[in-house]
Amino acid sequence: MKEVIVIGSGIGGLTTGIRLLKNGYKVTILEKENTVGGKINQLKNDGDVFDLTATILMTPQNYIEIFKYVNKDYSKYIDLVKLDTMYKVFYNDKTDYEFYSDISKTIQFLESIDCDLSTNYLKYISKSYDKYVISNEKFLSKPMKDLNEILNLDSIKYAIKSNPISSSYNYTCKYIKNSKVRDFLLFQSMYIGVDPYKNSNLYTLIPAISQIYGLWYIRGGMYAYIRALEKLFYEMGGEIEKNVNVDEIIIDEGNIKGINSNQGKYMADIVVCNADFPYAIKNLIKEDMYKDKYNDKRINKLKLSCSTLIIYLGLNKKYKNLKVNNIYIGENFRENIQAPFKGNLPQNPSFYMYCPSKIDNSICKTSKEILNIMIRVPNLSYENIEWNENLIKNIRNKVLNSITKINGMEDLEKNIIYEKYLTPKDIETNFNAYKGCAFGVAHNLSQIGYFRPHIKSKSVRNLYFIGSSTHPGNGVSVIISGSKLVADEIIKN
Repeated sequence: MKEVIVIGSGIGGLTTGIRLLKNGYKVTILEKENTVGGKINQLKNDGDVFDLTATILMTPQNYIEIFKYVNKDYSKYIDLVKLDTMYKVFYNDKTDYEFYSDISKTIQFLESIDCDLSTNYLKYISKSYDKYVISNEKFLSKPMKDLNEILNLDSIKYAIKSNPISSSYNYTCKYIKNSKVRDFLLFQSMYIGVDPYKNSNLYTLIPAISQIYGLWYIRGGMYAYIRALEKLFYEMGGEIEKNVNVDEIIIDEGNIKGINSNQGKYMADIVVCNADFPYAIKNLIKEDMYKDKYNDKRINKLKLSCSTLIIYLGLNKKYKNLKVNNIYIGENFRENIQAPFKGNLPQNPSFYMYCPSKIDNSICKTSKEILNIMIRVPNLSYENIEWNENLIKNIRNKVLNSITKINGMEDLEKNIIYEKYLTPKDIETNFNAYKGCAFGVAHNLSQIGYFRPHIKSKSVRNLYFIGSSTHPGNGVSVIISGSKLVADEIIKN
């Protein structure tokens, strides 16, 4: 039986491990923390449970597929709830729009504003969904380790058809003239950490698939999914060793031998690295000849995603105006959305607010409402920004000042009974995320598909990578799909 070591118990490590167990491998996951999940984790406070980072569940079929793969009934592991309201969007002029998982309800709402708007929204969703289908079938679902996968007539034809060159902004403007709806769509296109005014319109597939499949919630929060995967992994005979900090991938003449850690050596036939790719290459592989040309100079030239500041609030009051997923669109939207990509902090932030306690009382025992607020900020490659208490408080005050202008939320500040933050520095320190990037290596056109770090090492036999910085990219559902590519490559080889 082939022995596999998986470095890291993030979503990619767990799902790859489950697939390999199904195929007869012996799998041990090594996790440096005392909990599994990596960045998809939780924060606890006196009976209240906060999802630490990821919160938005789209394309539920991807979450379910891993259970089908091992012939398990997903409903025995997770309780999926489809959200009626997809997003509640608050604007700085005190208006709000509501978008629904049921597209007919969204269209009905848009018709109440402008009939042309509803028609053009349908065109936009349809065209953007086409991009998703093409990307998924022709690029995301292929390993992309060979240049021939893109340099063939079929792939070139579909790349031309998807027309990825124009920016998300220019593409969206073709269809959506209403600035409020347009800003809402562009905000979603930024979810993978790229500038929607500069980067490819491919990422308009995010609002498209959200609208087509709806948004969902797992009772207990996103970490309930990690717990389900952990349970499944153990049921299938896998082993997880926690508090094991890997400091070297052992390579002998181009062959994997295992890893070194603070707990000693672990020998293996195969290593799957779920640590962030730039971090792993810089720190875990000691010799340049085994880095697949990703020496320090090339790593330093990679284009990186932005980071995020997350504010966690426990509230002593229920707020009727909130839904599970909420967006606040601040003034000077373009200037402030682009700020993090230029190394600046937004002066009038637009941000996402997650309030799972609207439909799930199991996650709050002390507070009456819990709220995560996520603000896009620069990554740590911009050394002019120091994440100290004064800076955090300054951003926090701007954000809370905006929220208290929302009807019915004027008294938010005095109802805060718990408050904590996650900064880019925390993301770097806690999760070995290179430069504190929340979304790994950026998804510029020059860094997607074949041009993204590969899932299989070219210079080291039986070394594989999975995570937000490798192909096919970041996002929970995308990494779950990526784990299938990695497992298939291991089995094939």
